[in-house]
Amino acid sequence: MSKKTPERGKTAVHLKARRGRPPVHREAWAKVSVVLFERQVASLDRLTHNVRKKIGKTMTRAEIIRALIDGLITSGIDITQHASEATLRAHVVERLTGRRPAARKRANIQRRD
Repeated sequence: MSKKTPERGKTAVHLKARRGRPPVHREAWAKVSVVLFERQVASLDRLTHNVRKKIGKTMTRAEIIRALIDGLITSGIDITQHASEATLRAHVVERLTGRRPAARKRANIQRRD
């Protein structure tokens, strides 16, 4: 809808406010459903809480997941050499920490897959 402003004779455009949340993504996106283990959701929730507590900013589960995926993609790690989620996880842990995961802990995590 447009309307003439009397003082200058210019057309002012009045846009109807959009409903819902404002767009926050600067690139095309798709909504996907992924099954996570309860322990993973609890860890994501702890991370979001700790970020908010430490720096006063909110970070969502989705932001953490997207950052981790982009970090993996950017890292150049060749995931084609891994036949399972467990071996990929161990490789990622090794790359992030510089050390191999402890055998007992690694076995415990693998049993959950």
